[in-house]
Amino acid sequence: MTSAAERESMEFDVVVVGAGPSGLAAAIRLMQLAGKQDRELSVCVIEKGSEVGAHILSGAVVEPRSLNELIPDWKEKGAPLNVAAREDEFLFLTENHAFRLPTPPQMYNEGNYIVSLGNLCCWLAEQAEGMGVEVYPGFAAAEVLYDEAGRVAGVATGDMGLNKDGTPGPNHQPGMELRARCTLFAEGCRGSLTRTLFERFDLRRDAEPQTYALGVKELWEIDPARHEEGKVVHTIGWPLAMDTYGGSWLYHFENNQISLGFVVGLDYRNPYLSPFEEMQRFKLHPRVRPLLEGGRRVSYGARALSEGGLQSLPELVFPGGALIGDCAGFLNVPKIKGTHTAMKSGMLAAEAAFEALAGDEDHPVLSSYPRRFRESWLYRELRGVRNVRPAFRWGLLPALALNAVDTYLFRGRAPWTLSHHGADHETLQKASDAPRIDYPKPDGVITFDRVSSVFISNTNHEENQPAHLTLEDPTVPIRINLPEYDAPEQRYCPAAVYEIVRDADGENPRLQINAQNCHCKTCDIKDPTQNIVWVTPEGGGGPNYPNM
Repeated sequence: MTSAAERESMEFDVVVVGAGPSGLAAAIRLMQLAGKQDRELSVCVIEKGSEVGAHILSGAVVEPRSLNELIPDWKEKGAPLNVAAREDEFLFLTENHAFRLPTPPQMYNEGNYIVSLGNLCCWLAEQAEGMGVEVYPGFAAAEVLYDEAGRVAGVATGDMGLNKDGTPGPNHQPGMELRARCTLFAEGCRGSLTRTLFERFDLRRDAEPQTYALGVKELWEIDPARHEEGKVVHTIGWPLAMDTYGGSWLYHFENNQISLGFVVGLDYRNPYLSPFEEMQRFKLHPRVRPLLEGGRRVSYGARALSEGGLQSLPELVFPGGALIGDCAGFLNVPKIKGTHTAMKSGMLAAEAAFEALAGDEDHPVLSSYPRRFRESWLYRELRGVRNVRPAFRWGLLPALALNAVDTYLFRGRAPWTLSHHGADHETLQKASDAPRIDYPKPDGVITFDRVSSVFISNTNHEENQPAHLTLEDPTVPIRINLPEYDAPEQRYCPAAVYEIVRDADGENPRLQINAQNCHCKTCDIKDPTQNIVWVTPEGGGGPNYPNM
């Protein structure tokens, strides 16, 4: 990392790290408040993707509640919410059949919209820039800056043009310091800087461990005769075992396209499970395959998401800043939605920041943000569904029964709060105790391999940069992971980043890391010894998800 003396510096009232729904909503709300009170306010949003939306991946069916509050005339301003959800279907799958279940009330989508979340973020960025927000894509925040009192004072972007060994290359450009009175972290799930804040300020001291899932998504263009614009389908059951949390979505939106995705909870136990392969197998189901036949896969992507809900929320504030969106964990699991919750958290933090910045303190604590959250519909919404995800620690059928009682009898006001299973990386069985899973070979028409999938995600990292996947102990993969868990990193990664390679005689195993394929952060979460640490790559690298 370049020394501070070599960096250029810019100063703002507020720096927002991440141009996702929460970060952009926060920036817009700040400028709205400044305009109402005729106050000068400088706000900057930095985004590690090459452009706004490049790293955004979601289903997505969006509930417009927060957007209605933030920009009431969004329709007139051309927000890309073009397909209204018109029909819900909730299915339980066996290998050869699909049984329709009553749609839980949290999953009703009347009034919601099937969208590309990346396109929505691009539109939000345009609104923010039109209000005077400075939005800088291609700049990855790599370091938190602190003042002499230990308060957060902004962030520094990573150096560009470093060699693999960390030395400056011929095109080296030092990072830049973005200093601010208040810094809002909107990094998304498992943010690399957010993790350092957890440790420095002990933000997770009163929270349960966060639990995660991996979402794998494909965008398909299908036969118009099979397309039903506005239809929303969710499934549970096959191909997952009954003790494994997960399910699928099929969203029919515009231009004869469907968003098809599969989610697997990262608390799964069998080290032979591959979320990517489960998704490919799902597409062979008799209810799904006919929908895709004659169609064309357009794009692919994968992303980890935070599912712990209310029990797993950390402390939200610290001197000089706050956590918003999925880096804190505001996803509503039974709704299968996090956009409206992320946006609302950003709006609440912005209101607290605007209030705190009226004072003279350089890096204030946004003390009203937690209170605003507890008094908001966002808190009430998350509290009402707090037991849904932890109920699955006992398996699918007990969870359905428990959640039916909680939802229909107590209406989310059950006199108990269930705890989560613990940390996801602690759940794997030893390979010797687990059944192997026989996945079908890809046919290249309906099912695909990981390498061809990564190709259409447009994922790329400059190969000569320092690896952003680091091993705390390089001996662990072969000394522990391979003999005890049969190297699960080969399977939980949806991008073929990790391979066990051997000599021609099958001896001398070693771990090969194809870091240029990487982005989803599953390895950082699921590695059983927590030996893999994901750090920020060079700005502008990673995927460029089109229309995702």
